[in-house]
Amino acid sequence: MAPFRLIWTILAAALAAALLAALAWPPILWTLLLLGPLASVALHDTMQRRHAVLRNFPVVGHFRYLLESIRPEIQQYFVESDTDGRPFSREIRSLVYQRAKGVLDTRPFGTLHDLGAPQTDLIAHSIRAKAPPAEEPRIRIGEGRCAKPYDASLYNVSAMSFGSLSGAAVRALNGGAARGGFYHNTGEGGISPYHLEPGGDLVWQIGTGYFGCRTDDGRFDADKFAAKATLDAVKMIEIKLSQGAKPGHGGILPGQKVTPEIAAIRHVKVGETVYSPPAHTAFTTPRELCAFVTHLRELSSGKPIGIKLCVGHVREFMSLCKAMRDTGELLDYIAVDGAEGGTGAAPLEFSNSIGAPLSEGLRVVHNVLVGTGLRDRIKVIASGRIATGFHIVQHLAIGADLCAAARPMMFALGCIQALRCNSNHCPVGIATQDPGLVRGLDVADKATRVHRFHHATVHAALEILGAAGLDHPDQLRPEHIWRRVSPTHVATYAEIYDYLQPDDLLHGRYGLRESEYDELFRREWQAASADAF
Repeated sequence: MAPFRLIWTILAAALAAALLAALAWPPILWTLLLLGPLASVALHDTMQRRHAVLRNFPVVGHFRYLLESIRPEIQQYFVESDTDGRPFSREIRSLVYQRAKGVLDTRPFGTLHDLGAPQTDLIAHSIRAKAPPAEEPRIRIGEGRCAKPYDASLYNVSAMSFGSLSGAAVRALNGGAARGGFYHNTGEGGISPYHLEPGGDLVWQIGTGYFGCRTDDGRFDADKFAAKATLDAVKMIEIKLSQGAKPGHGGILPGQKVTPEIAAIRHVKVGETVYSPPAHTAFTTPRELCAFVTHLRELSSGKPIGIKLCVGHVREFMSLCKAMRDTGELLDYIAVDGAEGGTGAAPLEFSNSIGAPLSEGLRVVHNVLVGTGLRDRIKVIASGRIATGFHIVQHLAIGADLCAAARPMMFALGCIQALRCNSNHCPVGIATQDPGLVRGLDVADKATRVHRFHHATVHAALEILGAAGLDHPDQLRPEHIWRRVSPTHVATYAEIYDYLQPDDLLHGRYGLRESEYDELFRREWQAASADAF
């Protein structure tokens, strides 16, 4: 508060001097009358904590909110379809902002469908609807295999690195996670003090650059890993194989964001753009990956170990499943990232044209695990544009056990999609290392917003679950979700998509009916090998 007292003292002294001068020269009085209100607004904007845009851009920042308030209200319903065909509209972004701020999030005067948007996916409700559970169900990961299994929330913060995000943004996300009891994925940038200070649960992601646990030449360092993996805050370890926004492409951190602090955390050089390699060096085959997973579990004193991937060649994932069966060294969870996921920096071609959308990748992973008899021993996490309670329910029905998201959590922080993430000029202090911009983000306020958004969204998912007549998320099945497949026909996911039965692949069964999907699985399973990706 001391700097603000100094500001007030200076302003009071300047005002007193101006008033005295106005008595001697009246034009100064008119100047005060014209500029005084603007100075008052600027002072208010600088001191308030709810809006980072106004803190960083006093007075002029109000024009953004003015333009936002006078746009035609109907625009909030315009649908922007993602690569999976699922609506991700301005309406949904507005919903995230409202829930984060704790304001009324119901809708008057009809629904999205009244305005001409196509009704694509919906859940069948029950006449015997039930009240939602009093407490959020927790999903245990690593049970029976780990000395320290973890009970996860249905909805969590997906991977975003310190470096890509500011320290203040990381603190706010982790503070929200600490209050709400959900996990916060560190991203591949390593564990920073900002991840540890608030006390939220962490999933430490290890990417191809091994940031935070690397040797000078960029290879995996077991001793550095063990020192951090055994921290109480770290609940799980995630090996990042690929990212939905840029699968097959290593991460990029622009040099202007590589401050001395970030360089020390990542063990890289200050001011130089950091490129993660496209693939890991700690393993090259499925069997070696299984051995690496076991090694990490031992080094972390028995914490759950998982992988994150965007599905590409189905054969490669089948090869991993064959290796797990052959070696008995199993993953504890698999996080499936969709090609529609976002990033701060990626080539356009990788973002638009590589990788499977989340729902399709999720079905592949679920089916292969079921078909190899591994599904009941490995949890599956869905990650990618999951912003509402229905999105959670929808992906649990497809085959996930729990969900994680990044972009909606950024909306909850106050992201306005200025699209300056890769320039270090984020106007709200989220995706920048510029101290002048970071100061606009009030950590306490934004942590509360993240917590509110998580709580409201999970509650909405549980209410939908009850509306369907179900008691627990694990009761959701593909037949609960319907999709319009033509103007005159709807069908359930179970009718549209092929779902394998336990051990089908092991017994040479590739689908419930002859289809292209059936032929794909037959071809890929026969080509898959535990000895090579």
